[in-house]
Amino acid sequence: MKKALFPGSFDPLTLGHVDIIKRGVALFDEVIVAIGINSEKNYMFSLEERKHFIEDTFKDEPKVKVVTYEGLTVQFCKEIKVPFILRGLRNPADFEFEKAIAHTNRQLSKIETVFLLTSARTSFISSSIVRDVIRNHGDYTVLVPDSVRVK
Repeated sequence: MKKALFPGSFDPLTLGHVDIIKRGVALFDEVIVAIGINSEKNYMFSLEERKHFIEDTFKDEPKVKVVTYEGLTVQFCKEIKVPFILRGLRNPADFEFEKAIAHTNRQLSKIETVFLLTSARTSFISSSIVRDVIRNHGDYTVLVPDSVRVK
């Protein structure tokens, strides 16, 4: 069974994330969406909310599993015996950043990183942009799945 881990903070889940997860499901038997916990980050949405957004969005997709983790992503992959990390690339800056992490992960383990280019219709969306739209009372609903709703 080929499994891939799709790590991130998902604060919040965006249509770009959804695109990568759906396309990942076509490539892997299971895509584990892993919400990283970083106590030094100030999240807009609680861990429970972020987990709910993902679970609700993929409630009808049995190949998607949602978990939380702390520490190094590559170490978590080893613990749960997942040989692939799935990442989305929006632009050249993403590529340079992700390339360095992928090389480091491969140096630390045998885990391979698989990159998918985001679709043209979602390539401009980031969680930080969505948070800014929410803070400024804009229509964020065109950037996120239906499960993401502000309190």
